[in-house]
Amino acid sequence: MPIIETAVRARGVEATIYTLRNAGGLEAEILTYGGTLRALRAPGRDGQMADIVLGFDDLEGYLGPHPYLGSLIGRYANRIRAGRFSLGGATYTLAVNNGPNHLHGGPGGFHRVLWEAQPLDAPDGPSLTLAYSSPDGEEGYPGRLSVVVSYTLTDRNDLRIDYEARADRETVVNLTNHAYFNLAGEGTIHGHELQLAASRFLPIDETSIPLGELRSVVGTPFDFRRPALIGPRLEADDPQIRLAQGFDHCYVIDKTPGELAFAARVVEPESGRTLEVYTTQPGVQLYTGNFLTAEGTIVGKGGRAYPQYGALCLETQHFPDSPNQPQFPSTVLRPGEHYRQTTVYRLGVR
Repeated sequence: MPIIETAVRARGVEATIYTLRNAGGLEAEILTYGGTLRALRAPGRDGQMADIVLGFDDLEGYLGPHPYLGSLIGRYANRIRAGRFSLGGATYTLAVNNGPNHLHGGPGGFHRVLWEAQPLDAPDGPSLTLAYSSPDGEEGYPGRLSVVVSYTLTDRNDLRIDYEARADRETVVNLTNHAYFNLAGEGTIHGHELQLAASRFLPIDETSIPLGELRSVVGTPFDFRRPALIGPRLEADDPQIRLAQGFDHCYVIDKTPGELAFAARVVEPESGRTLEVYTTQPGVQLYTGNFLTAEGTIVGKGGRAYPQYGALCLETQHFPDSPNQPQFPSTVLRPGEHYRQTTVYRLGVR
C-alpha cells in the first residue's frame, strides 16, 4: 500500500504527516514533530471506522502546551525524583517540570523535536523509520544519544513500534509512546474493560514517585488480572488511587525479562473494538486521563473538548525513577551497548 506524505506548517515549523494503510484498511498517521502517533483508525463490529487516539487537527495544536498526546517520549519516560540522579560518580541535574520532579525528558524532550523520516513499504506492511540525535547535555542528560524508532502497520492489524538507541557516554534511557486510547472514539473510558498481565504494581508517594516496593494487586482496586470495567475502579476509595484522582501507576508485567509478551487487553463493548498490548519492557504505566481537564480544556480533533477520563494510556517502559532506585531493573546505557525494545498494539473486534 502506498504511504501518503502531507506537508504541514505552523509558526515557521515545517513537518510531515505520513499516513500508513494496511491491506485491511487500518490507518495510522505519524507526525514528524514529536514522532507523534496523530491518528489510528480502526473498524468496529459494524465496520464503521473511528479514530481511537486523542490528538489535534493541525500542527498548531502540537506546538502549544498539551499532555504528550501521541508523542514519543525521551530521554526518560515518566518521573525522576527531584530532577537528579548520579551515574559514574557524577550527579546530573534535570529540569523540574512536574511538581518537584522531572517528567518525560523535560520541557524540551523528544516530544518537542523534529524527527528525520524514512518511509518504507516493508514485507509486513507500510513502515516509517524516525531518527533523532540528542546532543550531549540536552535537557541535562549526559552523552550524545542516537535514537531510531520505527512504526510498522502490519497486515495482521498490528501497530508495531521498534526502538533503538546508542550512546557515546554512559547515560540513562527509557523510551515510550504516549498515545491516549479511546476505543469508542469519543466520550470517556468508563465503559472500557481492561485486563493487565500484572500481579504487582508500584505504590507511589504524593508526588507520584515509587516508594521502592513491588506490591501485590491482590485485594486492591489495582487488580486487573481478570477483565474489569474501568469506571467502577475510578470510584474506588483507595488512597493510592485518590492521590491522582484515577490511575497513574506503573504495573510490573508478569513475564521473562526481555521477551515480547502479552501485557494488556482493552475492550470497548459497544463498538466491539479491542486492543492488545505486547512488549519487551518490564512495566506498563496505566494512566486514565485524570488531568485532561485539570490541565485546562484541551480542544482536540473536530473541535471537541477532551473530558477527564477521556482516554487511557498504556505506556510500556522501565520503572519510574529507576536511576535513583537500584533495586529496579537498570536503565543505564553504556558506549558499545545497543538499546532495543519493541511494543505491539494489536487491533481487533470482539
